[in-house]
Amino acid sequence: MSLPRILTIMGSGETAPTMVTTHRTLTALLPSPVKAVVLDTPYGFQENAPELAARTVEYFHTSINVDIAVAGLVRLHDTHIAADPVAIERGLRTITDADYIFAGPGSPTYALRQWAGSPVARIINDKLTNGGIVTFASAAALTLGKATVPVYEVYKVGQDVQLLEGLNVLATIGINAAVIPHYDNAEGGNHDTRFCYLGEARLELFESMLDSDTYVLGIDEHTGLVINLDAEEAKVVGNGRVTIRLRSNSYVYESGSVIPLSTLRSPWNLLSLQGSDVEKRTQGTNFSQPDPSAPNSTDSSGAHSSTPGSLDEVVLQTSTAFGAALDERDAERAVRAALDLESAIKDWSADTLQGDSIDRARGALRSMISRLGDAAVQGVQDPRSVVGPYIEAMLAVRATVRAEKRYDLSDVIRDAFVALNVEVRDTPQGVEWSLPE
Repeated sequence: MSLPRILTIMGSGETAPTMVTTHRTLTALLPSPVKAVVLDTPYGFQENAPELAARTVEYFHTSINVDIAVAGLVRLHDTHIAADPVAIERGLRTITDADYIFAGPGSPTYALRQWAGSPVARIINDKLTNGGIVTFASAAALTLGKATVPVYEVYKVGQDVQLLEGLNVLATIGINAAVIPHYDNAEGGNHDTRFCYLGEARLELFESMLDSDTYVLGIDEHTGLVINLDAEEAKVVGNGRVTIRLRSNSYVYESGSVIPLSTLRSPWNLLSLQGSDVEKRTQGTNFSQPDPSAPNSTDSSGAHSSTPGSLDEVVLQTSTAFGAALDERDAERAVRAALDLESAIKDWSADTLQGDSIDRARGALRSMISRLGDAAVQGVQDPRSVVGPYIEAMLAVRATVRAEKRYDLSDVIRDAFVALNVEVRDTPQGVEWSLPE
């Protein structure tokens, strides 16, 4: 059985619920049991690298139904810590034998430094030439192109923007591009964190350093570009969009769009296309040419989807549903909202790029539990529905004794209502009653 030749680039969410369908679809193309491996180098410098690897293994086992191995290539060489040559050879053999190679978060500069002079790029290129599926996301995605930028050093440390040589895996399939994941990031709120935290000004500076034939390939968060080399096309999947940015011109493809591979290989031809010619070249897919200086149209999470693109969105949705249910005294619906949030926390727990989202979600769930406790003490059901039948019965008795002019008994009923804080009003339309707020 010949293996498919596919390169998938994800902007983020590689171990989140948003990318489950994509992973499942891709692994379903491979012989069973799937020989999958996580290339753990990008986060190999982190103290919690084993935990991140374990979460990835659990995500694939639980959500994708695939047992994924860990390459164990956290360090191939370094100046102050000796790398284990046995572990290196074992890891290289594991990714060589794999049909599905997955890599995700961490530092692109660390990954490139560790992979320099190693067979990693050659192994990946071999998959794309002879058969196999490679899925690179987040930090790993930054390494795929001809050039990259040290985004975290720039954003977190204040290092000047500079051009670094990438793996240039894309050249294997004829694409001259620099990949920028997290393209629509909106975490900055009042400052520009689009384009993987670079912002517009620094991205323009990076572009000015690129060769004249190299362009920027932007992948939104919780979005993937599945490049099928056998079909000669690429499909946009997930919640957001993919952008072909040719300096001052940006061409945006919505989720579900199919881009001819020839467009990715020769995107500069887009500049000469207008109107219906453009629509024909994109095979009728959604296509737009936005103002590149304007922020993308996103919600608070930076996603472009009607379905939750982040755990924060789930928190907002479930908290809103919970509050509305309590206002309407619907205990069952309130409990269901709390259970939905608990389930989402479990589903998103494998995502390696959650930041404070998990803590916020747990805080929201604790608040729901506390409010349910208060409701249990105070009573969720509308008091009118509980005491209403008894008050109506008393009012019927009151009407009877008043009709019989037995005012002494009428006064007893009146005093009982006063003691219970039940306000009774005789109106032309009949008797009305109300409970204290």
